[in-house]
Amino acid sequence: MSGSRTSYTTRFSYAASDVAGQLVFCVVSFYLSWFYTDVFGISPAAAGTILLVARWVDAIDAPLWGILFDRTRSRWGKSRPWFLWLSLPFATFGVLTFLTPDIGYTAKVWYAAITYIGCSVLYTGINTPVTSILSALTSDPRERVTLTAFRMFGSKLGVLIVNLTALRLVALLGEGDDRRGFMLVMPIYAAGSVLLFLLAFRNLREVVRVEHKPQPILAGFGALRGNWPWMIIFASSLFFWIGFIARVSTVPYFFEYALQRKDLVWLANSLDFVSLATAFLLPWLCRWTSKRNAWAIGLAGMVFGQLVVGWGVSQGFSLSVIMTGWTIGFLASGMAMAMPFSLLADSVDYGEWKNGIRAAGLLTAIGAAFCLKAGAGLGGALPLWIMQGFGYVPNTAQTAGALDGIAIGFVWLPAACFFAALIPVLFYGRFEKWEPEIHAELDRRRANTGTKPE
Repeated sequence: MSGSRTSYTTRFSYAASDVAGQLVFCVVSFYLSWFYTDVFGISPAAAGTILLVARWVDAIDAPLWGILFDRTRSRWGKSRPWFLWLSLPFATFGVLTFLTPDIGYTAKVWYAAITYIGCSVLYTGINTPVTSILSALTSDPRERVTLTAFRMFGSKLGVLIVNLTALRLVALLGEGDDRRGFMLVMPIYAAGSVLLFLLAFRNLREVVRVEHKPQPILAGFGALRGNWPWMIIFASSLFFWIGFIARVSTVPYFFEYALQRKDLVWLANSLDFVSLATAFLLPWLCRWTSKRNAWAIGLAGMVFGQLVVGWGVSQGFSLSVIMTGWTIGFLASGMAMAMPFSLLADSVDYGEWKNGIRAAGLLTAIGAAFCLKAGAGLGGALPLWIMQGFGYVPNTAQTAGALDGIAIGFVWLPAACFFAALIPVLFYGRFEKWEPEIHAELDRRRANTGTKPE
């Protein structure tokens, strides 16, 4: 039965799909800003513009990917085959993004923009099926939360692997030349990414197959009409990713120039792994309280963590206080990050119930991939623009003004975004209460039309 407990093979293979994506894209999310300004030699303003333009290209390609996924027909299903088809192109562009050809400045900017846009578009293509396949792995909302917890484990494991090894391998293999180091390290991560995506392709099965008559290409957007749960997820996720990427992408700058502790960059970003503590508690938390409350607690915890970091900055850059707040924020992020991925599958059901249109690919492409990429574009660009405005100059001692700009991007911009993400979540509870009724009605419709899940 599609609603029964999933196997551990399914759970760990689902986790592997997110390890695969993070092996490449974690390097992008955490280190690309610093790579552009301090390694490749692009100005902060130009680098910020590249990050923003590339990510906002997903305003166009995310819906197109979603439409394509919803119209996919193969013996492997709708979402699963894309792990096979896109893993190698994605990994290839991940490598190209971190090459540093010896060319003129303008050519550098164009090369960075083209390779990053390619990597970004392909990440949307291969990451969206990781989300959209969830509604096909099981129809049980609680089991979806469990699978999401395993996915978060995979995501955080990938992030941990990268943050524990990336800069060290760059230094080791590059022998002091960061350009050479990135050129040698990225193919290692890319190969691991391809292998893990192929593992997910081999082991995952789409057991919930609800076939409808083919819809016109734009008909899938009808699933958005009046879909308030999806709109809440979209608004909150967009603000969350702006704040989260601003938070992690400014780590190299803050620890090197404000704290004078570049040696702790790997530790600061590796602490992301503590978020698993709350991510794995999600199935229990959602039995103890509502999914809305668990989501809101996570976002509120991230706001509190940023305030503690801000207090540490005001106390003469107290390392102990800053690291305490930093850890609190990561711990809370397990809930704040995981819940939208689980709830998107429920919003797909809501769209089918309300409008008679099931558009898992489109809703997850826009609600997850677009929010991640557009939010990350702003989250990467805004701190760089702020730093440029406050007088940041790469690879030199910073002025007091430049340090203020770094602190704004590291502390206060993320805090404001996490608070903004919390507001729409407070209105989600009423829709969560309707879920039993919605699933019962969908089961009746499918039984009557002969589209009952296998």
